[in-house]
Amino acid sequence: MVNKKETRLPRYQQIALEIAERIVDNRYQVGEKIHARSTLASTFGVSPETARKAVNILVDLGIMEVKHGSGVFVSSKIKAVSFLEQYQDVQSIEEVKTDLFNSLSRQKKELDDFTQIINQLVSQTVKLNKVSPFLPSELEITQDAAHLNTSISDLNLWHETSATVIGILHDEELVLSPGPYAVLNPGDTLYFIGDEYATQRVINFFYPSK
Repeated sequence: MVNKKETRLPRYQQIALEIAERIVDNRYQVGEKIHARSTLASTFGVSPETARKAVNILVDLGIMEVKHGSGVFVSSKIKAVSFLEQYQDVQSIEEVKTDLFNSLSRQKKELDDFTQIINQLVSQTVKLNKVSPFLPSELEITQDAAHLNTSISDLNLWHETSATVIGILHDEELVLSPGPYAVLNPGDTLYFIGDEYATQRVINFFYPSK
């Protein structure tokens, strides 16, 4: 299964986003002094160091500014909006990545299931062939088949397909063990035996376009 790790922002980045949201929502006004970092730490339930990192991000982005001796103030609502929009764009990319990983995971599971079914089918086919190696297969010869009006001998069918012809149904008459001069005509049904791949080889031989 494809592994997808959940993307989670560090707590100080989450707090920076929450402060920016409050600025955009006008809960913090431009020019307003923000509480001391210890107060922010208490408000968001984090350490003062985590609150400091969050404020530093906003200062670096020009959303807040430090006035030495006075404290930290909100300086730009526009930049706060831009910061949130950029974050939402990143989140949208993460959602697309998550959808892609989930889709790949589903496709891989479907492929694994399909492979298992194919393996079971091949196993059963081989087992059936071993249990009943002389169980005949049949193929109806239609007007669009290749090699019409050609004798068994000229077809060289065994060398081409490893199948042995044991009968031909022609006009409701079953001819068993047809000789090398028997000719296949539209409407005939060919009966043959061979290994587990013989049927597909015979089909490809008479109907190569399929």
